[in-house]
Amino acid sequence: QVQLVESGGGLVQPGGSLRLSCAASGFAFSTYTMTWYRQAPGKERELVATILSDGTVPPVYANSVKGRFTISRDNVKNMVYLQMNNLTRNDTAVYICNAGKRSAPPHWGQGTQVTVSS
Repeated sequence: QVQLVESGGGLVQPGGSLRLSCAASGFAFSTYTMTWYRQAPGKERELVATILSDGTVPPVYANSVKGRFTISRDNVKNMVYLQMNNLTRNDTAVYICNAGKRSAPPHWGQGTQVTVSS
């Protein structure tokens, strides 16, 4: 059974940090590109950061998070992480983990809420 389970969301003040985690199971994690998306109320889903299967090619980030967010993965633990620093109110959203590759349908997690507020 394929599962992507996000954790680490919560309420944080502007300027604060959070580290999101996504635990993967039920599929060949190390062969998938992993991506964090986010969706704020009333807005379309937005790609935040993506990292290729072997992690050797530099990750790709949305312009809005470059220099503040870092995506990483552990192919032994089947985990992907999103370190988020210097958070702003505009980062408030549900953050969703995605696994994808060309030869298979994508897998999606349920998401974890991140709220940036004072």
